[in-house]
Amino acid sequence: MDVLKKVPVREQDAKVRATNFEEVCLGYNMEEAVEEASRCIGCKNAQCVKGCPVAIDIPGFIEKVKGGDIEAAYQVISKSSALPAVCGRVCPQESQCEGKCIRGIKGEPISIGKLERFTADWARENLGKKVAVIGSGPAGLTCAGDLARMGYEVTIFEALHEAGGVLVYGIPEFRLPKENVVQKEIENVKALGVKIETDVVIGKAVTVDELMKEEGFDAVFIGSGAGLPKFMGIPGENANGVFSANEYLTRSNLMKAFREDSTTPIMKGKKVAVVGGGNVAMDAARTALRLGSEVYIVYRRSEEELPARVEEVHHAKEEGIIFHLLTNPVEILTDDNGWVNGIKCVRMELGEPDESGRRRPVVIPDSEYVIEVDTIIMALGTSPNPLISSTTGGLETNRWKCIVANEENGATSKEGVYAGGDAVTGAATVILAMGAGKSAAQGIHEYLSGK
Repeated sequence: MDVLKKVPVREQDAKVRATNFEEVCLGYNMEEAVEEASRCIGCKNAQCVKGCPVAIDIPGFIEKVKGGDIEAAYQVISKSSALPAVCGRVCPQESQCEGKCIRGIKGEPISIGKLERFTADWARENLGKKVAVIGSGPAGLTCAGDLARMGYEVTIFEALHEAGGVLVYGIPEFRLPKENVVQKEIENVKALGVKIETDVVIGKAVTVDELMKEEGFDAVFIGSGAGLPKFMGIPGENANGVFSANEYLTRSNLMKAFREDSTTPIMKGKKVAVVGGGNVAMDAARTALRLGSEVYIVYRRSEEELPARVEEVHHAKEEGIIFHLLTNPVEILTDDNGWVNGIKCVRMELGEPDESGRRRPVVIPDSEYVIEVDTIIMALGTSPNPLISSTTGGLETNRWKCIVANEENGATSKEGVYAGGDAVTGAATVILAMGAGKSAAQGIHEYLSGK
């Protein structure tokens, strides 16, 4: 082997290719790729990387090819490039990476483009396994994006008509712009090759078992969130004018009911009580305020225990929302037509800490009073919808109906099925859901690599 010369690349015969539209260059096979990669001297101060517009770790991936570990080579490339099979074919390597190759000073440069193409083609043929992702919220989008970068064929199934999950239905426009932020992020994931199918309710349209047995998916990630609202169970809770924060926010955020031209109705009460103290409660309260209501937050602990972000509480107060702290509803009052006309509450004081470490609220005797309102929004948290778990054989859940999954890799009790985000933890934060999606992607990769 002459290390100063490139390993020749096989091509169609000129006379043959002049009569067809098939690809001219046939690329390297494994033996040729390893031989070409062995010409690389692994420069510490690699000039080829400086010549690459997306700064691929070229010595890093070529070293993996040299050792025959093409999967690892693909992972190195994928950290920087989403289109290696394309770039390996059409990039002007002679004036970029290969043009700066040190080996090319005294001989021919390394065929970096051909090695990139070989690696990408090998990954497509050997790592082309299918993964279904249920839910297009932060956990699902993160998992799908990471798996796509690893070379998997990923399809997201979203129950709603629009992708984004809680990012589009749960968080108001004034906190998270949809068109300029959320949709752009979703487009970035789709650009990696991820397919998104909307209006597909897993558990009704198709089950997890059917996805694997009939649709040919090798693994499934459940990131369906926690969309089932909780209520207090107090008298009057079924009255007209009582809403879950989920429904209220979905009408405004997803269906754009706040717009004058929207065809989706939304309650615009004169006086609104929002029960709860988390971020969802603040979102519902601030939405109601923008719809013209006088708004009260009713929360049974003190301000120090408010689970909402300090910034959200600050903004709510600045905007004029009234806080009834250390206050707990005990009954919803109605008029003769069954519509809300008040909420009866008791005042609380903080006692000893409970199992969560927070001081337990204790009722102050004879402290009942009524807040006159015509609308009540319950923002008491959510739990996962049991539709998926109830239609998936062998999938273990806990007493809160959350899917039981390994914290490190998202593996569930059912082989090939992984889960993460609110479907596992119950309602939590966007970043925690993203972390779970990332961990599950690695878990799925390790599972499928071992099959």
